[in-house]
Amino acid sequence: MTSQVKLVCTECGQANRIPENRLRSGPRCGVCGAALADGRVLTLDALSHDKAMRTDDLPLLVDYWAPWCGPCLRMAPEFESAARRLGPAIRFARLNTEDHPQISARVGIRGIPALVLYHGGREIARLSGLRPAAEIENFVRPHLASPVS
Repeated sequence: MTSQVKLVCTECGQANRIPENRLRSGPRCGVCGAALADGRVLTLDALSHDKAMRTDDLPLLVDYWAPWCGPCLRMAPEFESAARRLGPAIRFARLNTEDHPQISARVGIRGIPALVLYHGGREIARLSGLRPAAEIENFVRPHLASPVS
């Protein structure tokens, strides 16, 4: 029997069970049809942030950013590049701290851009500041269950 992973749809909030061997085939939400693990960066709101952080079986790397932050805007394409290279072994997402200050305060974000890696409902690593894709990938790789080339 194939093992399954649980992934929260960031569009509708539905928790989906996906056979692990189908992660690379671009699984979609069973309710709304949104992509669940396609190597793209997801956009989080307060509800999807908390639910995905607690529920996802895959590691979740969240970029806490703001639209007025120059380093955040410069890092966005680097973050997207890392997401394409490491997905679907990990999900990449962004949370706008200006729109959701209560989340950034609760998580303890003191400066942006800030990357926080979650797995199993808890924070497992944190990295601050503008980073190129290679540094983001090197930050994440030691925390992945299966190696990604």
